[in-house]
Amino acid sequence: MPSTAQHSASEGPPGSQPATPPEADTATPWATATADPSASAAEPAAKVDLETSPGTSRLQDLSTVAPALAGGTALLRAPVDPATWRAVAQASIGFPWLLVTGILSTVLAALGVGLLPVFGLGALILLVALPAARGFARVERGRLLAQLGVLITPGPARTRPRLRSWRGLVAATTDRVAWGAVAYAAVAMLLVALEVVVAWSLGAVLALLLSPVLSWDDGPSVSQVALVAAGVVGPWVWAVATQALALVHVRLARSLLGLSRVSVEVRRAEAEAEQAREVAARAEQRADHLATTRTRAVGAADDDRRRIERDLHDGAQQRLVALGVELGTAKRAAATDPDAAAAALDHAHREIKETLSELRDLVRGIHPAVLTDRGLDAALSAIAARHPVPVTVEVPDPAALSAASPGAQAAAYFVTAEALTNSARHSGATRVHVVAGIGLGASGAVLRLEVVDDGRGGATASPGGGLDGLRSRVEALDGTFRLDSPAGRGTRIMVEVPCAS
Repeated sequence: MPSTAQHSASEGPPGSQPATPPEADTATPWATATADPSASAAEPAAKVDLETSPGTSRLQDLSTVAPALAGGTALLRAPVDPATWRAVAQASIGFPWLLVTGILSTVLAALGVGLLPVFGLGALILLVALPAARGFARVERGRLLAQLGVLITPGPARTRPRLRSWRGLVAATTDRVAWGAVAYAAVAMLLVALEVVVAWSLGAVLALLLSPVLSWDDGPSVSQVALVAAGVVGPWVWAVATQALALVHVRLARSLLGLSRVSVEVRRAEAEAEQAREVAARAEQRADHLATTRTRAVGAADDDRRRIERDLHDGAQQRLVALGVELGTAKRAAATDPDAAAAALDHAHREIKETLSELRDLVRGIHPAVLTDRGLDAALSAIAARHPVPVTVEVPDPAALSAASPGAQAAAYFVTAEALTNSARHSGATRVHVVAGIGLGASGAVLRLEVVDDGRGGATASPGGGLDGLRSRVEALDGTFRLDSPAGRGTRIMVEVPCAS
């Protein structure tokens, strides 16, 4: 059962409802907490895109364009496989397109190369033909994607050369990607013609199947039976041949219209190098963050040590000195003035009680015994019971808090204690709500704590202050600390500490 307790200076009657914390019904605890900026170091870097890998592309092409070549059930259903009919449509639509573009590309390229010696006329033709070839390649890649479902990664983008120099002119007329498109147009023009012949040969296959039957006058002959058998097997042969030619077409397009193998490896190497740089940058950021938090934690521990020394020197030590003086006075007055001795002993007795109370408070500030003996739930309830402002402590699963390490529980305890002290001294709050529980963070189970009051707000974690010390304590445990205190709208402190800290 969830543990929900309300503690205040004056307890209400049994069964009374606890005060509703500010904004408790409008925001889930720690829902707005932000992650540590260095926490991304624990996240895996983005994987290198392998879609352009030649080996991967071949497997994808085989399963998408020519599944019958893999055998199995795909071979049995080849005549009715959508891949077969996509190949037929691609050949039928692509034939007139590739015939026209192939002739134009081949003629312009041949004219450009042939007329290069003639006053640069060939160069002018190439300066028009090669960019047009790049446009053709772009359209052809889109056509193959739409008709065959094959994605071909384009080659490097064209950089605009400076044609006023010989180097720029040479670069413009030796564009590898454009010349690849020209070569593709010339070869694909012939290949698609063969594809069309094969694609439309299904009618001849069916004729082989039907013509002997139609001409059976005196019974079937051996040749007629053979033709019928060929007609029965023919649809599978036709389908496999159609898919195979479509696969050859795709492989041709990949080799001439897409990235070359060298370009693929260069891109892969660049991506892996970029990934390594990102990992190194995150690791460096993480190391800097840990160094900063550890330094601040050491400084906070040193400040705590000096505070304890000061409290002992100015408080308990001075009281003990005064107590010694009182006892000496009582000893001297015992024989001559019993009443004065009794008064001195009464005063010494009060001093002893006050000194013990002060020492208990000091020890509680170092590490509260209730936290060790009864756990975080009881320790938070003990803080709330001593607080002058009504405090509601909500722990949905008290037993789960034991999963947090002693260091994590101590951090949550001191954050709560400091937040309650600030709410009583500075905020003018009339109620405070504390929620503690175990949740799942980026790096595993975390102890989550939220302290909300309805005070005047405006709190800041100024360097050297109490809240800044709490931030250092939490971050030293690899946790996150968030302070949200808009003026006039109360204060919300949200903390996450890894349970293993």
